[in-house]
Amino acid sequence: VQLQASGGGLVQAGGSLRLSCVTSENFSTYNMGWFRQAAGREREFVAAISRSGSPGYADSVKGRFTISRDNAKNTVYLQMNSLKPEDTAVYYCAADSRYLSVRKISSYLYWGQGTQVTVSS
Repeated sequence: VQLQASGGGLVQAGGSLRLSCVTSENFSTYNMGWFRQAAGREREFVAAISRSGSPGYADSVKGRFTISRDNAKNTVYLQMNSLKPEDTAVYYCAADSRYLSVRKISSYLYWGQGTQVTVSS
């Protein structure tokens, strides 16, 4: 399974970006997650959406980010609003078909290449 993330870029604090991640196959059977890794820090959970469409968010992004999926387009989205400098990181999408916790890195077998998000103050 291949995942292709896109949509990152440079934005001022308070701005918005929408990330997209396209999978190559069987999208509707996957739980999908977004994680991020800032320079010098460990990769962390951002948001996830189950195969049934139930979303979950890290406390740090709740109320600002929205995850959604379009099964017809094999795509998961992460709408990021009210961005802060601390949101700066490489964002990764991930996919897995197993029944595991969607908030854990170890629950995902397939990963995209990452897209850089930089928020300036």
